Amino acid sequence: MDVNIKNIIEYWTKSSEEDYKTAETLFKNKRYVHSLFFCHLTIEKIIKALVVKKTGAHAPYIHDLPNLSELAGLNLSREQLEDLEEIDSFNIKGRYDDYKLKFYKKATKNYTEKYFNKTKELYSWLKKQLTN
Repeated sequence: MDVNIKNIIEYWTKSSEEDYKTAETLFKNKRYVHSLFFCHLTIEKIIKALVVKKTGAHAPYIHDLPNLSELAGLNLSREQLEDLEEIDSFNIKGRYDDYKLKFYKKATKNYTEKYFNKTKELYSWLKKQLTN
């Protein structure tokens, strides 16, 4: 594998790890909407590392998790895909004011804990895919 490609994969992997830690800290501090946004970033970046690994080129400038997972050639279970689609919505709803009010109501402690845990499971599985 090209040294530059290894460096790009390492960049996405380390950045994903930092975002995971941020999501965890935000959850512990009851900043649920922001925690969910960082859950999205965590998954997006680890999938981008997988895209780079598969294609040998830079990952595209997109944030769509299902699309990125296809580019990475991931074989997701139905449950993983459904979780990915829900986590994908955190990117838009966490950024735009017209979605924020509805999302703040949705992002309860229980909802956020559920999707933080799903992010943790998916993140762990995706990291294992890097070594396969």
